Amino acid sequence: MISGPESNRGRAEGPEERGETPVSPEPAPAAPRGPRPPFGGSPSEGAQEDCPFCRIVAGAAPAQVLREWPDALAIVPRHPVTPGHALVIPRTHVADVAVDPAVSASTMRRAAEMAFNLGECNIITSRGESATQSVFHLHMHVLPRRPEDGLALPWTPAPRYR
Repeated sequence: MISGPESNRGRAEGPEERGETPVSPEPAPAAPRGPRPPFGGSPSEGAQEDCPFCRIVAGAAPAQVLREWPDALAIVPRHPVTPGHALVIPRTHVADVAVDPAVSASTMRRAAEMAFNLGECNIITSRGESATQSVFHLHMHVLPRRPEDGLALPWTPAPRYR
């Protein structure tokens, strides 16, 4: 019999083994939470008072939390565009995907973990107003997709690129 670290070889780890909060079929009720330290620092490090995602992370604004990690949260957006649409946000304030590659990478990892059991989906983030960013705190949309779900993404090449 193998014991210790070798005993897990060949077996997939679940969320509990990775120290994560597992996703439950019923989302947690929307309720403010207490402050949680963001990735890389204290609860106030980099936080912006006027940032809605910083307020959610600080527990000062309600959110329907789907999953929590030490470095990020997955929440239901105010206006989901497909059933199961989630936003993954880092606990520290980073304006967009290009500001801090380490935070962006850890946030993408969490988005990928959310996508694991969804099947077909989009993971989308935007950088800047021209790219449709409307909240300037890094966030990744995880959008479950189904045939004929009615969501048309505006990714038709401009005439000069066809």
